[in-house]
Amino acid sequence: MQAGQSPRSIVRRLSCLKTYFKFLKKRGLIDKDPMRKVTAPRMGKRLPVFVQESQMAALFTHIEFSDNYEGSMARTLLEILYATGLRRSEASNLKINDIDSSRMVFRVLGKGDKERLVPFARYLADLLDAYLSVRNNTFPSTAEPWLFLNRKGEQLSPESIYYVVKKHLSAITTLEQRSPHVLRHSFATHLSNHGADLNAIKELLGHSNLASTQVYMHNDIERLIKVYEQAHPKGEDTKE
Repeated sequence: MQAGQSPRSIVRRLSCLKTYFKFLKKRGLIDKDPMRKVTAPRMGKRLPVFVQESQMAALFTHIEFSDNYEGSMARTLLEILYATGLRRSEASNLKINDIDSSRMVFRVLGKGDKERLVPFARYLADLLDAYLSVRNNTFPSTAEPWLFLNRKGEQLSPESIYYVVKKHLSAITTLEQRSPHVLRHSFATHLSNHGADLNAIKELLGHSNLASTQVYMHNDIERLIKVYEQAHPKGEDTKE
């Protein structure tokens, strides 16, 4: 720690050492475990990095997308990632028949092959129709089931999705992280900011437990602190 290493790196190394010495003791090669009383440094919870709502609005209203398949694909991909909070692997694996236009939901296969239904708004249904028309004209004889294809007409990989997102987010934000996961964080944070139920956000994200979703409450807490400071007679004392 004195050398400036992060708590996360130290915890990872301690875990390795503890496992190693536990193994040695189990094999009878040592009598005492020297790591038994070693405590790990506390790690603060990482707050999710997200794009501001105004910046996301600017992406879809002020940034021009090229008038060809790649432009249509990029626009539709970005809209879906922000509107649904899908992981890049989930977006890569989306198939055309995963779109239920009558109910306006995507059938998504998430981690651990867990399937969930993710709703989308009417504007996205119209955008999808327009994109699929361009896709069919660009690849008229393709039998590929994937919703998103690269320029060769093959399944768009998670790595390619990363580069599409990074390229376009670079036009609206100076955040160091400009990945599909940032759009996922933005989706969940903006839902939370507008009062969405935490359990609903959990289901939409495909989290297995609520603890993973609670991190998106950070903005609500910050907003409550500001309200308290402004409204309570003793609120000013919290700033000292």
